[in-house]
Amino acid sequence: MKMITTTDALAQFCADAKSHDTLFIDTEFMREKTFFSILCLIQVATPDDEAIVDPLAEDIDLAPLTNILMDKSITKVLHAARQDMEIFYQICGDVPSPIFDTQIAAMAAGFGDNAGYGALVKGRLGINLDKGARFTDWARRPLTEKQLSYALADVTHLRDLYPDMISELKENDRLEWVLEEMKPQMDESLYNFEPEQAWQRLKLRNPRKHYLAALKAAAAWRERQAIAKDIPRRRVLKDDALYDLAQQKPRDLKALAKLRGIPNGFEKSRSAQALVDAITAAVDNADDYAPPVPKVQHMPPSLGARIEMLRSLLRLRTEVQGIAPRLVINAKDLEKLAAFGEDSGVMALTGWRRDIFGQDALDMLAGKIGLRLDGNDVVAERLD
Repeated sequence: MKMITTTDALAQFCADAKSHDTLFIDTEFMREKTFFSILCLIQVATPDDEAIVDPLAEDIDLAPLTNILMDKSITKVLHAARQDMEIFYQICGDVPSPIFDTQIAAMAAGFGDNAGYGALVKGRLGINLDKGARFTDWARRPLTEKQLSYALADVTHLRDLYPDMISELKENDRLEWVLEEMKPQMDESLYNFEPEQAWQRLKLRNPRKHYLAALKAAAAWRERQAIAKDIPRRRVLKDDALYDLAQQKPRDLKALAKLRGIPNGFEKSRSAQALVDAITAAVDNADDYAPPVPKVQHMPPSLGARIEMLRSLLRLRTEVQGIAPRLVINAKDLEKLAAFGEDSGVMALTGWRRDIFGQDALDMLAGKIGLRLDGNDVVAERLD
């Protein structure tokens, strides 16, 4: 097993990797007690080689690998790429591209929503993964051969999965579906911890401008504290505390101490006054500081039956195609479609999604398609 602990060895591996158009990659990291993930291992494979990179090795420079991550002529193949992409964004300063996420591809290959790596390897390769090292402390050194073998399998099996998945997607004219579904993962805002944008991770429970200004300021303050101390956000303040701050908008430490979501004694901390000052300034300048008031679509009453009918139709149509329903439409968009039909603006009414489900969904809402039982089976049939 090749363990890379020096910059020279990494540069040599990456020089060889550049002769291929794919790189199979995974990471092992720890994040339970920190804001930023502690990158502990990087597993990499090419069509004819594989290795484990130790980013914790003394003085190793990851630049040869980051150059490949940013090389647009090389497809980076991952499974459930979101967390890995966040780590790569932090070390590269940009979003690696292009990528191919086998979890998304699995949705177009009959493996349902959010297929786990183990289920995909078992279903496609007939291999049961050894999960004995799953809860390893990857930051500890030395790691055992069993632990390293477990980690490396995440990319060697990925390498075995990829060719047949690509061939199958092309054969069934579904590759473009999958590539389209991967595009949102290239959005930099998913991985950029800009404090002034931290409010976007929260549910906006009140559309009023002063509430939104206070919530934005509190979320930005918490983000800066968490980043500076490198601790999880919840260790600074929990989300419920931010909602209380936005609702009550305390203007002094005494008012702050009375809030239910604020820990006992927090008002005596060094940073408490800065939090109060940030909220006060935000509220006083709400016209300029508050984020845009979200547009609220008021759902009509008694949507339950319509949603269930569309959900049944979706299941029927996707079962025939052998794809995961979420690849066509998610639960939130299904509700919008039930409520507003053609005016819902959901992606399911465009392109291949409309061909598979969207148009039939509109026809069902218009009373042109109905459901009936045929023995134990549910059947959709046209009524016109």
